[in-house]
Amino acid sequence: MKHRIILIIISVVLVFLLFVLVEFLIVKFNGSAVPSPKIQRGLTVLGSGPKLTYVVMGDSTAIGQGTDYEHSYAVASAKHLAQKYLVNFVNVGVSGAVAKTVLDAQLRQALMYKPDVVLLAVGANDATHLTSGKTIQTSIKQIVDSLKKANSQVRIVVTGSPAIDSVSRFPWPVKQLMGLRTRQVNSALTTVIKQSHLTFAPIADKTRAAFLADPTLFAADKFHPNARGYALWAPVINDALDEALQIPSPENGPNP
Repeated sequence: MKHRIILIIISVVLVFLLFVLVEFLIVKFNGSAVPSPKIQRGLTVLGSGPKLTYVVMGDSTAIGQGTDYEHSYAVASAKHLAQKYLVNFVNVGVSGAVAKTVLDAQLRQALMYKPDVVLLAVGANDATHLTSGKTIQTSIKQIVDSLKKANSQVRIVVTGSPAIDSVSRFPWPVKQLMGLRTRQVNSALTTVIKQSHLTFAPIADKTRAAFLADPTLFAADKFHPNARGYALWAPVINDALDEALQIPSPENGPNP
């Protein structure tokens, strides 16, 4: 009887390990790698009107990985702002960034420009890397505090994590885990957003259904959006930017 129980336990463990291996191989090889697009790192000037310095910070989605840079939401949002402002636009985003690396590697560059508006596109990699909510909050608070110290009237928009459970690369039950992680990351970010009077661009809530329904919105790696996918995020981000520019600062009154 003992030997039979041991054999059953060993069989269950082996089946579980085989299942994990199959899931890993699916995630690793389901899709073809897409390169990071070449982007301009210096100032780009767009539009006319009141001057506005706009800085994009964040991960691979901030640079439009999965499409060419001109079809990224960073460029689309800069052009959107340029309809009303003379926009000095800078993108310091880097592929693979989590909240902590945005703090460590991108903040110093952003502060050089004393931005009036910041798009902080972070959360997806924190979701997949299983970063704790507390770690995310600590990093975001430090980023926000530093940006506000450089310009007390800065407006900050946070995208949070997109709906990682909609990613076509992931099999069941990884999708379910990533759905949970998306909610956890965005819940952690929402707390900071409310406390620090930031603006949330809810790309996960607004576009999840579309990505679930249409896998062709993803690039060849089946992880990053393609041009059509990013085009769904852009209006959500543009609306949040408009909202941020209309919200009076609790410390300083309306933005001039």
